[in-house]
Amino acid sequence: MTTAASRSWDKVEFYSSYFLMIVLASVIGTRLSFASVWQIPTLDLIFSLIALALVLASFWIARKRRIWRLWIIAFATATQLLPMVLRYPATLFPLLGALVPVAITVWALVALSRKGRPGSQARDS
Repeated sequence: MTTAASRSWDKVEFYSSYFLMIVLASVIGTRLSFASVWQIPTLDLIFSLIALALVLASFWIARKRRIWRLWIIAFATATQLLPMVLRYPATLFPLLGALVPVAITVWALVALSRKGRPGSQARDS
């Protein structure tokens, strides 16, 4: 049974994942546009092209499948972060610091998703 709370959570997840895919596409596109100015290693270039193609295609491929959207977002993010961290390990510390607001945001989204469900701890005023 679909409740109003689960439908609103689905909308939050849908729009936030599409916003994230737009941001990822712009970041990867910007990085690829600078490939003519600064040399990008061949493996990074191939992974970035695949990630950009997947992110752009996901607007059509994964429009009804949440898990596909999440896997495409995870792959595109990994193709941008892992090569950087493997080449320059010192960049791991700022990324770990950035996990704090990400964790707070995920916690808030999970709390919002549970609000209004039967048996939840949250009470409406």
